Amino acid sequence: MACIPTGSEKRERKMVSKNKKPHFGHESMHTHSQSIESAVVDQSKATAEDILHKTDMGHDVIAVRPADSIHKVTEVMKANGIGSVLVKDQNGHMVGILTERDIVRGFADEPDDTFDETAADLMTTNVVTATPQTSLMELLHLMTEGRFRHVPVLDGEHIAGLISIGDVVKFRLRELEYEALKLKQMIVG
Repeated sequence: MACIPTGSEKRERKMVSKNKKPHFGHESMHTHSQSIESAVVDQSKATAEDILHKTDMGHDVIAVRPADSIHKVTEVMKANGIGSVLVKDQNGHMVGILTERDIVRGFADEPDDTFDETAADLMTTNVVTATPQTSLMELLHLMTEGRFRHVPVLDGEHIAGLISIGDVVKFRLRELEYEALKLKQMIVG
């Protein structure tokens, strides 16, 4: 059975932290490291809207029509230096998304005929979307779990922008750099 120390024994007893430095009962062994850890682990409060505004990705979303040939779509992608395009109908409503991966799969399935196929033939129609209020962490989760790299952001019926996983990662890296700077300033004083 363990002995329960008396009040005077409690006051006199020193505790030793993991790094073998003496530690007294009125101090917390984890106060400093826990405050740093909580600052670093604190999840981003950023949203899709923040990412769109900071990266200027929301202004001009490149889109094609369902009847456009894959050849035309690849020219649009090359000219704009992008890896995906939204597919919009004649009313401007999104009906799908077409990515480099979709096109590569088309070539794997039908190497000789893919350029003649249309955007509607190869596009993904069951598009996962986000809202401007979707958090950065939710976006990362959606993309990694769904194994896709582009998410359209819809504000009601309006297309607010298209976010790539690269946009999310760059945004988060900037946040982490800022947090690291704040931590350094906190440590230095």
